[in-house]
Amino acid sequence: MRLILILAALSGGNILLVFFHQYYILAVLGPGSSTDALFAGMVIPELFLAVLTGSLSNVLVPILAVEDGEEFSTDAWSFFQGIGLLIGVISLVLWILAPVWVPLTVPGFDSSTVNLTISMTRILLISMPFIAFNSVLWSIYHARLKFIFAELSPLLSSAGGLAFLLWGLPRFGVAVAAWAMVLRGAIQTVVLAPGLGLYRRPSWKTQGSRKAWERIYPLLLGTSYYKTDQLVDRFLASMAPAGQLSLLYFAQQIYRAVNQIISKAIAAPMVPLLAKYSSNGNWDLFRKTSHRRLAYVFGLTIIGYLSLALFGDPILRILFGHGRFGDKDIVYLQWLLMGLGGVLVGGGLGQILSTSFYAKSDTRTPTKIGVTGFTLGLGLKVLGFWSLGVWGIALGTTVYYLFNSVLLKFSLEKHLRKEIEIV
Repeated sequence: MRLILILAALSGGNILLVFFHQYYILAVLGPGSSTDALFAGMVIPELFLAVLTGSLSNVLVPILAVEDGEEFSTDAWSFFQGIGLLIGVISLVLWILAPVWVPLTVPGFDSSTVNLTISMTRILLISMPFIAFNSVLWSIYHARLKFIFAELSPLLSSAGGLAFLLWGLPRFGVAVAAWAMVLRGAIQTVVLAPGLGLYRRPSWKTQGSRKAWERIYPLLLGTSYYKTDQLVDRFLASMAPAGQLSLLYFAQQIYRAVNQIISKAIAAPMVPLLAKYSSNGNWDLFRKTSHRRLAYVFGLTIIGYLSLALFGDPILRILFGHGRFGDKDIVYLQWLLMGLGGVLVGGGLGQILSTSFYAKSDTRTPTKIGVTGFTLGLGLKVLGFWSLGVWGIALGTTVYYLFNSVLLKFSLEKHLRKEIEIV
C-alpha cells in the first residue's frame, strides 16, 4: 500500500503539471482554431504513445523481469536501439508526407487551420523517437522493480517542459506549446538513460528478443487499430464549431490522466508479481491479487464520477474558470465529462484486467476484445456525432469502454478457471 501511495503521488504530481500545461494553453489562447490545430496535431504522437507505452511495457516487463546479467543487458539495449530506429524511420516518413495525410484527418478545418495543423504535427512528430525510447526505458526500470524512479522521471521532464511553456507561450504563440512537448520527451530520455548500463551491441537472436516479437506482433496490430479512436474523435470533432475539439480533447485527457495513475500506481506494480505467479502456476494467488486491485479501482472510479456529478460545476470553475476559459466552456466541459464517464470507470477496470492477461503472457485475448469493442464504438461515435454533436462522441466512447471492460472480466474469469482446473 505504501508503494501504491508513493507512485500515485508521483504520477499525480506529473499529471497536475501536464494538466496545468494544457490548461495554460487554453487560458492564454482560449479554445479556438489555434488550439484545435495543436490538439489535432497531437493525435499521431499520442497514438504512438498509447500503442507503444501499453504494448511494450506489457510485453517487455514480464520478459526482462526474469532475466539477469548479460542476458538482461543485451536484450535491454537491443529493444532500445531496434524500437528507437523503427519509430525514427516512421516519424521521418510521416514528417515528409504531412501535407498529404494531415488534411485528411481534419476535413472540417478551413485552409488556414489545416496549414497550422500541418506545422504543429511536424513539430510534434519529432517527439516520437523519444516516446519509443522512454517506453523501453520505463519497462527496464519496472522489470527491476525500480518503480519510484521510473515515475519520478516524467515529473522532472514535465516540470522542464512547463517552464519552457510559461516563458515562451505569451511571447511566441502556439508553436511553443508543441516544442514544449518535444522537450518534455527529450528530458525524460536523458533522465532514464542510465538504466541501460554499459553499451551492448544489439542481438536479435536471443530468446528474449524472439519472445518479445512473438508477443508484441499481435498486440501492436490490434492496438494500432483500436487505439485510433483518438484519430476518429479528431476527425469528427473537426466538423464541429471551433473550440469544441479542444474541449473534447481536454475532457478526455482528464479521465486518461486518472487511468494513467491507475496504470502506474496500481496495475504496473502487480505485473512482475503476477508474472511470477503465472510462471510458478500459482493461479489462486494470481486471481486474488488481480481481483483485489480490481475492487480498489472500481470503488475509486465510482466515487470520482459521483463526486463530479454532485460537485463538478464549482470544482471546474475554481480549477479552470480563469483567463480566456469562459463560463460556457466550463459548462460544456462538465457535460463532456459526464458523457465520458465510461472512460473513467471502464478504462480503469480495463487497465487491471488487460494487465492481468499480459502478465500471463496472453496478448491475443485483450487485443481481440479491444478490436471488437472499438469496431462497435466506431459506429456509435459516428451515430452519436450526427445526432448530438461532440457530446454524442462522448456517449459512444462511454459505451465502448464499458463494453470492453465487461468482456475482459468474463474472459479473464474463464481463462483462470481453466488454469486452476489444470493445476
